[in-house]
Amino acid sequence: MSVEVVFYHLLHKPLEMALPQLLQKCLERDWKVVVQTGSEERCNALDAHLWTFADDSFLPHGTKTDGYAEHQPIYLTAEQDNPNEADVRFLVDRAAPPPLNAYKRAIYMFDGNDETAVTEARQRWKEAKAEGFEIAYWQQTPQGGWEKKA
Repeated sequence: MSVEVVFYHLLHKPLEMALPQLLQKCLERDWKVVVQTGSEERCNALDAHLWTFADDSFLPHGTKTDGYAEHQPIYLTAEQDNPNEADVRFLVDRAAPPPLNAYKRAIYMFDGNDETAVTEARQRWKEAKAEGFEIAYWQQTPQGGWEKKA
């Protein structure tokens, strides 16, 4: 099974606006997801946000605190664990990736206004290419959509 590694370059709208849309697409495909954040604080903030990001919907998810991790369609963590046996791993806030071979897709979302994040994303691209993964790069449009660049 080949792993697809996808890079999403945030430029105009923050992670909090872009992430829920991509998570929803994963759920529509019946994929389980792990979202790995760069810190426990960020994990907690995203946990609260995914319940309230829209007036008419929410994304079913959980964290280590909630328990039943193996049953969560979306699991949020600041660690490299995968207790729900996810198909897709999101890496946000410059989170250090675990080995990606266990996933159908790994998604790096990085802030284009943070030069360190951009530099790290370039390094992750080189690593993914060296491992022989399929790679795609999407850049955020001013409207908040995505344009495939590579």
